[in-house]
Amino acid sequence: MPAPRAFRPLLLATLFASSVAWAQTPAAPAADNPLFTPSPLPLQYPPFDKVRDEHFAPALDRGMAEQLAEVQVIADNPAAPTFDNTIVALERSGRLLSRTTTLLFSLLGADANPARQQLQTDYAAKLAAQRDAVLLNPKLFARVQALYQQRDQAAPDAEGRRLIERYHRDMVRSGARLSDDQKARMKAINGELATLGARFNRAVLSEVNDSAIVVDSVEELAGLTPAQIAAAAEAAKKRGLDGKYVIALLNTTIQPFETELQNRAVRERLHRASVARGARGNEFDTRAILARVMTLRAERAALLGFATPADFVLEDETAKSPATVNQLLRQLAPAAIASARREAAELQKLIDSDQAARQQPSFALQAWDWSYYAEKLRAAKYGFDESQLKPYLEVTSVLEKGVFFAANQLYGISFKRRTDLPVYRDDVRVYDVFDTDGKQLAIFIADLYARPSKRGGAWMNAYVWQNALEGTQPVVANHLNIPKPPAGEPTLMTWDEVNTLFHEFGHALHGMFNKSRYPGLNRVPRDFVEYPSQVNEVWADWPSVLASYARHYQTGEPMPRELLDKVSRAKRFNQGYTTVSYLSAAIVDQRLHQLQASEMPAAADLTTFEARVLQEEGMDFGPVPPRYKLPYFSHIMGGYSAGYYAYIWSEVLDADTVEWLKANGGLKRANGDQLRAKLLSRGGSEDAMVLFRNLVGHQPDIQPLLQRRGLLPQKP
Repeated sequence: MPAPRAFRPLLLATLFASSVAWAQTPAAPAADNPLFTPSPLPLQYPPFDKVRDEHFAPALDRGMAEQLAEVQVIADNPAAPTFDNTIVALERSGRLLSRTTTLLFSLLGADANPARQQLQTDYAAKLAAQRDAVLLNPKLFARVQALYQQRDQAAPDAEGRRLIERYHRDMVRSGARLSDDQKARMKAINGELATLGARFNRAVLSEVNDSAIVVDSVEELAGLTPAQIAAAAEAAKKRGLDGKYVIALLNTTIQPFETELQNRAVRERLHRASVARGARGNEFDTRAILARVMTLRAERAALLGFATPADFVLEDETAKSPATVNQLLRQLAPAAIASARREAAELQKLIDSDQAARQQPSFALQAWDWSYYAEKLRAAKYGFDESQLKPYLEVTSVLEKGVFFAANQLYGISFKRRTDLPVYRDDVRVYDVFDTDGKQLAIFIADLYARPSKRGGAWMNAYVWQNALEGTQPVVANHLNIPKPPAGEPTLMTWDEVNTLFHEFGHALHGMFNKSRYPGLNRVPRDFVEYPSQVNEVWADWPSVLASYARHYQTGEPMPRELLDKVSRAKRFNQGYTTVSYLSAAIVDQRLHQLQASEMPAAADLTTFEARVLQEEGMDFGPVPPRYKLPYFSHIMGGYSAGYYAYIWSEVLDADTVEWLKANGGLKRANGDQLRAKLLSRGGSEDAMVLFRNLVGHQPDIQPLLQRRGLLPQKP
């Protein structure tokens, strides 16, 4: 969820100053710059076909100047501060800058190019300085402070009061109460952090592409489908390696092909290439950047009166403190590692028997073996494997007859594809979204395929946020990294990708349904924002939804009932591994951010620090590496610094809510109406945990999560 409009482009700049950066290109004539005015397309949908890279710099320059002028008028207003002449005026300021940064940073994530990357580098520090110029303006803070001290009388209603509190909190947390010397240091820190963030994420993207492995013969790719092999051959051809095969990497530690490749040596090469990223001593090595960032974050926290960066971050989340987060992670870790060790023992037995059948010596289970043998074990235990599922998981069917079908059944909304709006890539899809009354609710963009210019992972962003104050409606996008098949071949998804699509669409629904009056209240705490999206995952294998979309891509036949049942029975399979991999990364993130500046590890010591933390927390289990290792842990360079715990924190709420849904009839409109009215439409207009309690009727209960992940104590 976004920050207040006046601050939003600045916070986005900080968040994505990691995403890469743009080139100084010749400025376009003002009359030709489509960014200078709101888009004339429906719902202000971005004019992708009109905006060129050279339009961004002049729009940024003008946008920053306009915003500073607008803010200064507010600050210099001789009239006594009121809600309208100060808070609402801030909400309406910075429109050009917001429009420009929103489009630029969205494209940097989805389709970066050298021009955009260089330009972002050039503007990272400028945008950080812009943010400081607003948030550290003493006259502006005096007005906000005066309203804050009389917020009960100054605010028109409860939402207005909360908005005053949000502005005041943002300014205080940015350093508005610091001395002039301290403010100067804060500005220097913020500028350097913005530049370092841009460098880090640019290096991560470059390193992912540079670390792809080259395979000499098709025989080494045994286990891959013909379409996957053809895609690897095409990737090699693009690199001038005709006759060879290139396996590209994703940003997670474990690579998808580790599940399918039969050749153990190739699996090992792929895995080692993945874990070495960012620490190879080359031009894309990120360790020095990360070490400097952490030192600066610690200094910034100290300036603001916080013991550590984690204390600073968590004070503004629902968790409130590192102690609370540590308690949750340490509550889950022992059961998770015990579960993973039990799973490892089963896999080792399978390896031993498999090797004996081949009359080959056995070997100890390693990280690059886990996914491959886990898939074989799942086939043995439950009678199916991923290859049996994929023909029933064609991407258009999953999206339109699965994700959209569930949303229609639950909320009554409907979707219609349109091809008349411009897109930045030919494989991007656009849909109109209609509410229950038939009126347009939003526009939804589906950007599902991986490409070298796209950052790793999956995410939702908004090109236009819902804004009742100014009457705008949402234009939201989901981004995934599904490998694109050769031309003419169907896109058959993995089960994990299906769940990811349902998850990200949960974020999209949150953005589409939000009805906060003020854009400044669109934002919700980071450790709450994953909650609605995780709830939406429940529909992926809901019987009626699965029956709607899981149809064979060639015959149209539904997935056999027995296969559906097997999918359901296998839901807890491999959960120890999944939980340990995630918790390891979350724990390292927390421990790193719970250090003071003098305690921060040097660049060369980051790997040692990571290993030591996992050993101290009882999570050092070689076959299960962290989902992300520090040199390519992009989350902690953006909005998830000291915040990667948010996924499991939100899952506590999610699992509890799913139990509420099941107890009340599951996929039906009455439940959707409750979810929409009490949670999804509220944005940040009320305390997040109050929204949760209003929906389910009680405080969060961790038991449903433990049950879901198979982490309850084992019966003798």
